[in-house]
Amino acid sequence: MADIISEYEDRLPPKIIEDVRNSIAKGISETKLKKLLEATCEEYKNSRVAPGESVGLIAAESIGEPGTQMTLNTFHFAGVAEMNVTLGLPRIIEILDGRKELDNPMMEIYLKKPFATGKKIEDLRHLALQIKETKLKDIATEFTINIADLTIEVKLDKDKMKEIDLTTGKVLDAISKQLKGYNLRDNKDSIVLKARSKEDSFNDSYKTKEKIKEINVKGIKGIFQVLPVKREEEFVIITAGSNLADILQLEEVDAYRTTTNNLFEIEHVLGIEAARQAIINEILKVIESQGLNVDVRHIMLVADTMCVSGTVKGITRYGVVSEKSSVLARASFETPIKHIINAALVGEVDNLDSVVENVMINQAIPIGTGLPGLTVKAPQKAAKEK
Repeated sequence: MADIISEYEDRLPPKIIEDVRNSIAKGISETKLKKLLEATCEEYKNSRVAPGESVGLIAAESIGEPGTQMTLNTFHFAGVAEMNVTLGLPRIIEILDGRKELDNPMMEIYLKKPFATGKKIEDLRHLALQIKETKLKDIATEFTINIADLTIEVKLDKDKMKEIDLTTGKVLDAISKQLKGYNLRDNKDSIVLKARSKEDSFNDSYKTKEKIKEINVKGIKGIFQVLPVKREEEFVIITAGSNLADILQLEEVDAYRTTTNNLFEIEHVLGIEAARQAIINEILKVIESQGLNVDVRHIMLVADTMCVSGTVKGITRYGVVSEKSSVLARASFETPIKHIINAALVGEVDNLDSVVENVMINQAIPIGTGLPGLTVKAPQKAAKEK
């Protein structure tokens, strides 16, 4: 049986061969197996793209048509005020435009055992709170300025500190690392800050008071909300905010499955191939959540186009379109006058190699039967020898 399958390895891709191996019934006869493989070859042959096919146009239509049926919504997690997830058309636009600043950055943090199984639910809750970024304003009840000696007093909420295993000493260390030029004093239930400079004014003290509110005293920067949720037999921590590089450093985190919806973070931490796969996964996730069906090959083509330069570039006039060699193709997208004037100033030549520029000047487009023909003269020596 293995010999029969191996005969087809040069006719079918490894993925299809693997699928056939996994799906065939035990004890299948050789005749039936051959029929199955022949039918698979025929199906594969029919599904391949014909030379000269406008794959870009088909992909655009195949994604754009179901895209018109998408809803314009954001999904809100019940009971968590800050936790919104961008879905539908806004998320598709976010991905394809290659936006660095997302409306709702989020992560899915998978955990190693025993945290994933949730046998110790307190440990899971404790870990989630360790991940969440805690700023000084989150554990303080009051910020005051003493006008007489220009000292800033921060009153601490001991209950909140106890909940996240935070001591006054750790808070003092965090402030001293992120704020220079001030002396700190532990005053039991509060911390007192006094400027070392004698020229410090009330205005400077007020600015410092506002600045120290944002000091990170615990947790991972950028993770401002956490929500443990159960998926099948394990717990996953969903976060509002994203910081993939720092999250992967935690020993409790399963680095192989943890992901973020920020493509540029994935590119920076894991590389361009991971970013390409993330684009495919994120688009499929949105399309499937809307109950639509788009062939993955169309999405793969878009992902390849966005990543072919080695960095993630959106399908915008600043991204993929700006790299087109054709002046008319660039002009057909946005800001045509600018592109045409710039090309005229430097004497740029358009060889009319692609579809858009030929449509613009009413010529046959180089696809399908309009593909350029290729004539090859056989070498005379070879002909004589025969």
